[in-house]
Amino acid sequence: MSAHFARPSRHEALDRLADRRLHRELAYVGGHWTASEAGRGFEVTDPGSGASLAWVASLDAAETSKTVDAAAAAFPKWRALLPQERSGILRKWFDLIVAAKDDLALLMTLEQGKPLKESLGEIDYAASFVEWYAEEAKRLNAESVTRHLPDVEMIVRREPLGVVGIATP
Repeated sequence: MSAHFARPSRHEALDRLADRRLHRELAYVGGHWTASEAGRGFEVTDPGSGASLAWVASLDAAETSKTVDAAAAAFPKWRALLPQERSGILRKWFDLIVAAKDDLALLMTLEQGKPLKESLGEIDYAASFVEWYAEEAKRLNAESVTRHLPDVEMIVRREPLGVVGIATP
């Protein structure tokens, strides 16, 4: 679709969001919310009613490469942080998820059509992973492991290695 796409009216349930900033239609690239350079996007609809929820940015391969490049450029600063600092950032993220869980669950329910109670459970489950990694970030980053060769010491070190690109449904 082109940038002049006539957007349908917003879904009325979005008015129930306590924090409207959670309803995003732009891509987050290099610390900024941005549209597709060509104005490309796609509509997200409520599967239960067919009502429009959003018109979200759709980045092409070149724009996606820019997001990976931006993440790679930011990575050295993240890697240089002390483990306690990384832990604090992840803990803050966990706290934000928990504080916004009702809004996040509503958005998930509207987008996927699942019961709200199930969405609330998924938000709690996802938050638990962030909390776990926040705690693990502070742990000793090396440990000895059982060796399989004589006269060899084996050590496992945990450290940030780089950017990971993933696509989720």
